[in-house]
Amino acid sequence: YQSEADLERELIRLLQSQAYEYLPITSEAQLVTNLRTQPESLNGITFSGAEWTQFFAERIAGANDGIVEKTVRIQEDHVQLLKRDDGSTKNILLIDKQNIHNNRLQVINQYAIDQGDGGSARSNRYDVTVLVNGLPMVHIELKRRGVDIREAFNQIDRYQRDSFWAGSGLFEYVQLFVISNGTLTKYYSNTTRSRHLAGK
Repeated sequence: YQSEADLERELIRLLQSQAYEYLPITSEAQLVTNLRTQPESLNGITFSGAEWTQFFAERIAGANDGIVEKTVRIQEDHVQLLKRDDGSTKNILLIDKQNIHNNRLQVINQYAIDQGDGGSARSNRYDVTVLVNGLPMVHIELKRRGVDIREAFNQIDRYQRDSFWAGSGLFEYVQLFVISNGTLTKYYSNTTRSRHLAGK
């Protein structure tokens, strides 16, 4: 018998053994703080406060951007333009697709969003999320052995309705969902699922 908490600990241990950095991030403020340091490290720059505020608002978490826009940004438009304080511009990689080992992999767990936070319809706590250069890219929902894997699927479905879009909407960057009960594991893409739900 393996509890859900034990399964989660073991998964994180396995990821850490494969060079994923574990971070105790459980709130959006912490997620955004970490996110700022990732493109700085990847691109060898330091944002000023004003540069980061504008870059985050316009190039990462646009108020009108949803899953489709964020997916396009990651898949096709991963080089974004930063306007520097001195008026110059600089290309900023969100993901290094030429040298993939330059990308930083981090893992977080028990990320919490309270009802009303950023407009969230309900309080939710996400099991395990893999960050690539600070952006949530893979979300893993776990159930203890013996629990129908469909429960994990339904939980992600609820998160998409209730809270992935809340606040800055960073969880709309998730490209892949993984659901597991320790015995059975399945995965599916965010974009395929959203298109299916939209009836396309």
